Amino acid sequence: MEVKIYEDKQTVATEFSAYFAEQTRQDKPFHVALSGGSTPKIVFDTLADAYGENINWKNVHFYWGDERCVPPTDEQSNYKMTKEHLFDKIDVPEENIHRILGENDPKGEAIRYANLLEINLDRVEGVPQFDLIILGMGDDGHTASIFPHEIELWDAEDHCVVATHPDSGQKRVSLNGAVINTAKEVAFLVTGAAKEEKVAIIHQEKEGFKQYPAALVKPKSGNLLWFLDKEAAAGL
Repeated sequence: MEVKIYEDKQTVATEFSAYFAEQTRQDKPFHVALSGGSTPKIVFDTLADAYGENINWKNVHFYWGDERCVPPTDEQSNYKMTKEHLFDKIDVPEENIHRILGENDPKGEAIRYANLLEINLDRVEGVPQFDLIILGMGDDGHTASIFPHEIELWDAEDHCVVATHPDSGQKRVSLNGAVINTAKEVAFLVTGAAKEEKVAIIHQEKEGFKQYPAALVKPKSGNLLWFLDKEAAAGL
């Protein structure tokens, strides 16, 4: 695991964008699962501005680690956010965008998306393998849409699961732990003072740390990066 600590959220976005551009410099398809949230929004803006003309987007295939079960026009849609802050600014083929259909029945969509991953990605011991999975972490230690109260979903047999937000009850489709930990590279983007407590508990493996799904992210490749700003890293 490698921990990278930067001055602020914008610097995290700048440094991650450089990392992403370097990862995609290969003459073959690159499959990446995206995260939602406020930090990726700044990252996508920076990535489009700094590397919009410098990345061969025809090689990059976009997926999502999770999606809210809402239409793609809804303000809560991770796809809508990515479209506005990245896709609308770059020349990416429409067929390279593989969104989770949040408007569909959640259980059926989880099955469909799992099948899509099996078709599109190479598999390692039967598990689809991404080149890169980008993750965020909530104030409660959740990642993708695996929340502490449903941590058993991490070990679900299905590649994609239906999760329920603990407060709103909103349904979400999420990757399971096996898919996340099979990726060639996993990168966390975590910023802000609200994340400080859980970042410290997870990284220092304090009592009870395993109750937080973000603590279970341990890719078999060993390639795990945390991009943090000083506020999120203040407890380290």
